[in-house]
Amino acid sequence: MSLRFVTRSVHAYLDYPVAIALMTLPFLLGLGQSNPLALWLSVVTGVAAFVLTVQTDHHLGIWRVLPYKFHLAVDLIVGITFLFAPSVLGFSGLDAVFYWLNGAAVVLVISLSAPEQEVAA
Repeated sequence: MSLRFVTRSVHAYLDYPVAIALMTLPFLLGLGQSNPLALWLSVVTGVAAFVLTVQTDHHLGIWRVLPYKFHLAVDLIVGITFLFAPSVLGFSGLDAVFYWLNGAAVVLVISLSAPEQEVAA
């Protein structure tokens, strides 16, 4: 049994709640104590993630113009950026923990994502 069990469909169902969480949790948690960017980086990323999801070629996409592989690549870049943001931008405390946990979660989901299945003609 493969450990890569996150299918395109599962990923699609995760995308919208994650985007909304990235936009709302910084306000609910009071992020930005160590650096105001800790609040706004997540909010802007959440908006971008929502737009990316709406435009991704999966069953929950509205305008399916972006390939799913492109979506995964963007998610991986976001995950890595979130992992390094606390060090690069000087986040500490809850600000840093928020980004480390979210970055690790994104990288984990990408690493557990099942490869695209070839469609038989």
